[in-house]
Amino acid sequence: MAKHADLSIDFLGFKCENPFFLSSSPVSGTYEMCSKFLEAGGGGVFYKTLTTTIPEECSPRFDASKKEGTPFISFKNMEQTSDKPYKDNLEAMRKLKKNYPNKLIIGSIMGMDEENWEEMARDYTELGIDMLELNFSCPQMTYEGMGSDVGASVELIDKYVRAVRRGSNLPLIAKMTPNIEKMEIPARAAINAGAQAISTINTIKAITAMDFDHFTALPVINGKSSISGMSGKATKPIALRFITNMAQDPELQGIPLSGIGGIENWEDAAEFIMAGASNVQFTTSVMQYGYRIVEDMISGLSIYLAEKGFEKLEDFVGIALKNIIPADDLERDFKIQPKIDYDKCVGCGRCYISCFDGAHQAIEWDNEKRKPTIDEEKCVGCQLCLHVCPVYDCITPGKITFKEEDQFGKGSLTDWKEDTVNKRDIIVGEYKRP
Repeated sequence: MAKHADLSIDFLGFKCENPFFLSSSPVSGTYEMCSKFLEAGGGGVFYKTLTTTIPEECSPRFDASKKEGTPFISFKNMEQTSDKPYKDNLEAMRKLKKNYPNKLIIGSIMGMDEENWEEMARDYTELGIDMLELNFSCPQMTYEGMGSDVGASVELIDKYVRAVRRGSNLPLIAKMTPNIEKMEIPARAAINAGAQAISTINTIKAITAMDFDHFTALPVINGKSSISGMSGKATKPIALRFITNMAQDPELQGIPLSGIGGIENWEDAAEFIMAGASNVQFTTSVMQYGYRIVEDMISGLSIYLAEKGFEKLEDFVGIALKNIIPADDLERDFKIQPKIDYDKCVGCGRCYISCFDGAHQAIEWDNEKRKPTIDEEKCVGCQLCLHVCPVYDCITPGKITFKEEDQFGKGSLTDWKEDTVNKRDIIVGEYKRP
């Protein structure tokens, strides 16, 4: 029987049974939705963001970017805050906390001005829920000065966090926008004003696709469309970058991070936790697979951690940060040349075309035998061929060569020698393929 690690983790003083949460989004907009997720084993929910007014919504609201063989790689969402009555939502959260006292219930709010932020904070605090998330990041609000407009302004962040703090003594989580260059700056402003944690990323302003008949973006709303928030798997690399930046920022050391962005399975979740997030939130995975996806996440992550020798999740948080360094600090005196397994090669020519047209012309092609051959003199070890090959483990990392040292002790750009004398051990990453 497989061993399982302890997935419980502390988040702002609350002992969570696991790090998996519904994000504040269409999947967490009613009591029934949140209850179903919690019954499936989720550690808690960030209830859908509320305003004190009901926004006018459009139809349709969703679009997706697709790629061959996949339903979608990103998801465009034009939905705003909850379209349910404010008081009904408050009652739903009260009921959630009453019926699930051991689950973390977090309310997400978005005010229009200082008075409104403070008023909502008071309303939420009376519910008996655990924490508040301040939505400074929604990219498709139809009102100016809300959502991502706030997240891009240090002054507004400071003002609104302080307003919420006047209205509530609950722990505060600032939800930051990725639609800026450096998230660390507004994140510091939120913490300095009284927030205790950061959640990110929210959706990225985008156009997922164009309509070729109506000459506008998708989705088409009576012949028109607009830029709005993109989520899904395609956002994960950007989200991981922002999480890593904040986890490594000297002024944000020790600030808990809640990771969001393209998390569809336990491996995605593990990546965010390695980068410094102490819990993760997700939406599009639920849209694809339903709430039971959390069962797979719990099982997958707990078994993986146990196999790697971790007894508890806490020891895994941020483990990758020490190995993510500035680009100018990376070692550049060796190259790892690819190796082709000809028993697996199907002769498709993808590696040859990609190398010749998109890299360093280091693969020769035998038309008669339909066989690629690597020219080691030209190969720079970029390993583009490995990533475009459609056959699992056909092309893998091969031998390692080092730059010859010149009279000044520096590596020559042209002279390489194979690591036949075990110059030093080189760590080669594991290349996972679907």
